[in-house]
Amino acid sequence: MGQPTIKDVAKLAGVSISTVSRVMNNSKPVSPEAKRKVLDAINKLDFKPNELARSLVMRKSNLVGVIVSDLGIEYMAHLVRGIEEIGRVYKYDILLSSSYGAEDAINNAIDFLATKQVEGLVVIDENISDESLLKLRETKIPFVLLDKYYFSKNLHTVRIDYKKEEYKLIKYLLDNGHKNVLFLESKDDNIVKKAKLEGYKKAIEENKKESFIVELDGLTSNDGYNIGKKVIELCKKNKISAVACENDEVAIGFIDYCADNGINVPKDLSVTGFGDRSIANIYRPNLTTVAIPHYDIGAIAIRALIKRIKDEDDILTEDWIIDANLKIRQSSKSFS
Repeated sequence: MGQPTIKDVAKLAGVSISTVSRVMNNSKPVSPEAKRKVLDAINKLDFKPNELARSLVMRKSNLVGVIVSDLGIEYMAHLVRGIEEIGRVYKYDILLSSSYGAEDAINNAIDFLATKQVEGLVVIDENISDESLLKLRETKIPFVLLDKYYFSKNLHTVRIDYKKEEYKLIKYLLDNGHKNVLFLESKDDNIVKKAKLEGYKKAIEENKKESFIVELDGLTSNDGYNIGKKVIELCKKNKISAVACENDEVAIGFIDYCADNGINVPKDLSVTGFGDRSIANIYRPNLTTVAIPHYDIGAIAIRALIKRIKDEDDILTEDWIIDANLKIRQSSKSFS
């Protein structure tokens, strides 16, 4: 005789297959007598239900699919760690798929994970397309989107308030005696850049200061280095004592330019970043910056997703705004 089936169990117990399924999955009430017969038959036949078959019947795999554009991007790795570790607390494992920012790869990953019976999806992408978003909706699988540049009234996420956090950073500089602060921003036209710029302007206007803004070609350390000459000339001309950079990479590139040109940071000029990449605390001088709690963002996102999967109260009925942390380090000085 081959491996016993659920049909054999039902026959020996004298009940229907659906009754056996209910006992195995504890899904609906069964009379004590029927339950005893089913358990007795399972023991006699040494029936071991196939876990995959069970998950297909129950539509329950305890798997969550995570689509990430690139795990090599530091903050994305921290998000995934938060998702994975908190997922395990709720007995969910993750299936990871990388897209490297290609739209067709995202769409293929959605299809692939759907065939693996994932119960939910987390998509981590810096700028997801409308087409991929539509595809996500069409799967009918609950999902959470952690996308840096996509804020929507109909699609809620977990994020920081970039405007508020940049405002706090600039206010800190002004409160500590800096008369003029320059903002070094990218030419990119996205929500995050705009929000940081608004935060800078709000702090400057509230303190009745003059705004100084310089645009970069990009957001790499090379871009920060290459703009150095222009920024230093502007600082000297306008008695600017602090430069706030849009991200940590730009700040570190700019500090490198200062070091190569006899300008001491922070003695001659304070420099701040945004993001708190791991290098910010290794580089000398350590960088004053805004630390985004990516692990916590991932942890809250997976909690929200599992609540959706279980049809519990949705905790993302609006954007979940999480506070960032201002890290005061060696690259900025106080006059007060």
